[in-house]
Amino acid sequence: MEKDWFKKLFPNIAREMEEGVSRVHVGDEDRDEETERKKASRKWAGYEPDVVDFIRRCDTEEQAREIVDYLEERGEIAPEQAGELRKRLKSEGLISFGIRKEEDFYHKNS
Repeated sequence: MEKDWFKKLFPNIAREMEEGVSRVHVGDEDRDEETERKKASRKWAGYEPDVVDFIRRCDTEEQAREIVDYLEERGEIAPEQAGELRKRLKSEGLISFGIRKEEDFYHKNS
C-alpha cells in the first residue's frame, strides 16, 4: 500500500503511526457500571459447563453421584467416564474436583 494513499484514506491513523502517539486512552476511569456489566456477560458467552462444573456446585457426594447418573443417562457423558467419576468420588471425595462453586459464580468471577 502506498504511503500517500494511506495518508489520504486514514490521515489520523497515519499521523499517530508517524508520531508514535495516540490521542485515545482507555483506562479504568472511562468505564461505567453498564460497560462493566456488558463486558462481564461476554466473558462466559458460549461457555458450556462440563460434568466437573456441575459436581463443584454440589454440597454432598450423594448430589454429585446424582449429577453423574443423570448425565450418563442422558448420554452426555460416557459410561466409562461416569464410572471413573464415581470411583474418584468414593476414593478421594467431593473436594478432589476443586472448591465448591457458590451461587452466582459466573457473575462474580466475570
